[in-house]
Amino acid sequence: MLQPGVALQAGQEAVVRVAVATLWAGPEAVRPVDEPALAPRTTDIPAWISAMTADQQVGDCVLSQLLLGERVLIEEIRPDGWARLIATEQPAAKLDPRGYPGWLPVEQLAAAPSAPAGTQPVVVDATATALHAAPDGDVVLPDVILGTRLTLAGPTRDGWSPVYAPGHDHPLWLPADHLAPIPNRPPSAVEVLAVATRLLDVVYLWGGVSAYGIDCSGLVHLAWRRFGVRLPRDADDQANATTPVPLGAERPGDLYLFARPGRNIHHIGIVTAEPGYGDNRRMLHASSSQRRVLEESLTEDRRATLVGVHRVGPCAE
Repeated sequence: MLQPGVALQAGQEAVVRVAVATLWAGPEAVRPVDEPALAPRTTDIPAWISAMTADQQVGDCVLSQLLLGERVLIEEIRPDGWARLIATEQPAAKLDPRGYPGWLPVEQLAAAPSAPAGTQPVVVDATATALHAAPDGDVVLPDVILGTRLTLAGPTRDGWSPVYAPGHDHPLWLPADHLAPIPNRPPSAVEVLAVATRLLDVVYLWGGVSAYGIDCSGLVHLAWRRFGVRLPRDADDQANATTPVPLGAERPGDLYLFARPGRNIHHIGIVTAEPGYGDNRRMLHASSSQRRVLEESLTEDRRATLVGVHRVGPCAE
């Protein structure tokens, strides 16, 4: 698979080698509190988020987050070790047709591998897990999260599965029941909603796409990513990539879209119930005002700014 230490260059495809890499607006946007998210081998996303104030958690210095193994296209590598890149697995049509642009430390990347013939792709189905040096051995890479795509490196042994990990020349191990095959069919709305519901009470983090901190569109992106469906990263792009449904015909697993008059979509949530008496509507969403993921009835402000219902095309009945 990968050879650690291979020098990366502009114009090259690469992959993320840390469990969760944060995509920044620019090197100058980084704050002292962000140090745990910048580590070259093992980021500490839980410690980073817990050290931030509520105001820092909603700052716009963070654009998105990339998961272990996620592919990028390097556009520039600066002498100070920062890489400008395109996250090609996070569509962002309004920003760049190739994917989401941003910056991260180049040491959080490794050369893109070519998977050996016959290897099986899988996805992390645990909310969070860790990769170990051997079955039940030392932790090599903690905080690997739901939706991370990996490749099996051999048969299961004693309830543990070996996987290839970017930047490591030997397979790493995790509990076999923390993995699931990537389905070859569209997910059902019930399946997607069940995954999203597992993220209840996760802290709100602007730009977050992990089980430690997440924003409204990150929640939608990650829930469908678990099933191999590639949705755009931002709410307005998600609206453009999905199919409108008449208001009143929504069902669990659809998306509520919110915007103020004359403005772009600014919020998105996942429908959790068919409309009740008096058009009572409920959704699961990452709320910036309540600083967490929650399931609730639409508030008065949400009802006033509700502009539509959309359905993800690949979502089965």
